[in-house]
Amino acid sequence: YVDSDGYVFITGRTADTVISGGVNLYPAEIERVLNECPLVIEAAVIGVPDDVMGETLMAFVVPRDASTTEAAVIAYCRELLAGPKVPRAMEFVDELPRNPMGKLDRKVLRAPYWDTINSTN
Repeated sequence: YVDSDGYVFITGRTADTVISGGVNLYPAEIERVLNECPLVIEAAVIGVPDDVMGETLMAFVVPRDASTTEAAVIAYCRELLAGPKVPRAMEFVDELPRNPMGKLDRKVLRAPYWDTINSTN
């Protein structure tokens, strides 16, 4: 948005940073690795609540075929990412949610995890 003095402010990206055990993790970096995996068509990563770590990484993966396993995708990630950057949970999906502009809709991915937290506060 632009304020009354003409300064431009970019908002909406802070939710993309995942803080797990005090470490800042950036889903875009993890998604890049997942999207390069030969077992994966496309992937999205979000932070989900975790009682111990604050947040933990959750990957949503569109697998290349039915033989793709979570263990195989995690093993691929472990070869290329530092330990804290490897997703702790993974869900295989047929497709990722997109907004009318075709952009990945992270709000839809986060809703089942964070709406329940917000509704109990």
